[in-house]
Amino acid sequence: MFYFSIPLGKFVRRVSRLRGGGSALPGLVVEKIDPGFMRRTLSTLPHGVAVVSGTNGKTTTTKMVVELLESQGLKVFTNRTGSNFTRGVAAALLGEVDWRGRLDADVAVLELDEAHAVHFVNQVPPRYSLLLNVLRDQLDRFGEIDKTAQLLQHIASKTTGTVVLNREDPRVARIAETLTAGTHGAGIEKGPDVLYFGLDDSLLSTFPNDDELRAAPGSPVPPAPPKPHADVVLRRVGAADADFECDGVTVTTAMKLRGVYNIFNAAAALTLARAIAVRDGAVADNDGLLTALSQVAPAFGRGESLVVDGLPLDLVLVKNPSGFRLGLKSFPAAGYATMIAINDNYADGRDMSWLWDVEFDTLREGGVDQLSGSRAYDMALRLQYDDVAIGAVDTEIAPALAAFISGARDKPKRIFCTYTAMLAIRRELSKITTVEVVS
Repeated sequence: MFYFSIPLGKFVRRVSRLRGGGSALPGLVVEKIDPGFMRRTLSTLPHGVAVVSGTNGKTTTTKMVVELLESQGLKVFTNRTGSNFTRGVAAALLGEVDWRGRLDADVAVLELDEAHAVHFVNQVPPRYSLLLNVLRDQLDRFGEIDKTAQLLQHIASKTTGTVVLNREDPRVARIAETLTAGTHGAGIEKGPDVLYFGLDDSLLSTFPNDDELRAAPGSPVPPAPPKPHADVVLRRVGAADADFECDGVTVTTAMKLRGVYNIFNAAAALTLARAIAVRDGAVADNDGLLTALSQVAPAFGRGESLVVDGLPLDLVLVKNPSGFRLGLKSFPAAGYATMIAINDNYADGRDMSWLWDVEFDTLREGGVDQLSGSRAYDMALRLQYDDVAIGAVDTEIAPALAAFISGARDKPKRIFCTYTAMLAIRRELSKITTVEVVS
């Protein structure tokens, strides 16, 4: 059957693209008729598969890892469509393999949704995994936050080579305790190596973990256990540069990425890239990796800056309390016209009660010019409680975006938006400005 699966999958992919269909449909087809397609194709890669997962930052971090590895001369396959389900990976593979199913790549770096990553690693055990964080996000899908941590732990347990963990997130850091060597048959099965990325103490307050976000003001903070050594530490974040410590040496590098959360994820990307790029025990090329990092631009919608009427328009993805708080902190409102678009489609998460865990006082001085999306009125109510003035509310994104742009022609603009709202906004913006095409 698999002799026919690739030609059929490629045919479905071509028809789907001609008709403007979803990019994951061909992957769904090939999964049904050839369940071994992904494992068979990816098992041939010399450096194996690296999985990137966690609540926040998967897309930008994956983009960074890919560009860092390419700077080291590696051919990298990745799911560039942004579809982080297993069928999205299968669809991306169909676009890259030849008619015999051969993939011209050294390594695969894949962004995977936490729940779908579990299914993927059961089929294709990764050689590397990078686990970013555990925050409350789409609890209508995953339930309690500890369930999300269990999903990440399962990914780590299936990893055969190296697991990279966030030292500053206690639920992620504790995964290391579950990865000790175990017995297998008559011998001892070695567990994966564990590396960490981390923060300078001066930056810890910028990245509260979920327990700290939920703690009542003034409540005592339990003493933290001693921290393990981190392979890469983010020491400082500047306006257009950052300091990273690798191998005991702190180096300053320019950064095109904006947003403190993106810079922290850069430390994660560096850690994984260093692990993959090391060959035959050689020392990682830190200078080359940092030079490549300085050239990485934001992933679509993750601090992406477009040009409209000769002025910047920034798109900032928001999907949970931590992400929205960091977005507001990283992109100050002063001097900008602001729009917020909140949808509650499946890909956004249905439960929008998390908006009440975000403080919007930084928007109070200039107000919000436009609210849109299916939950625009929920957002309006939340802003009223923080005394933030609202210009207009329109649940339909296209007319709301047009009104926002025409009403603020003389000012730079910024839009905070959930995932499906971001996709709709980018489609509308592509009609009037250059927008990166993700196919």
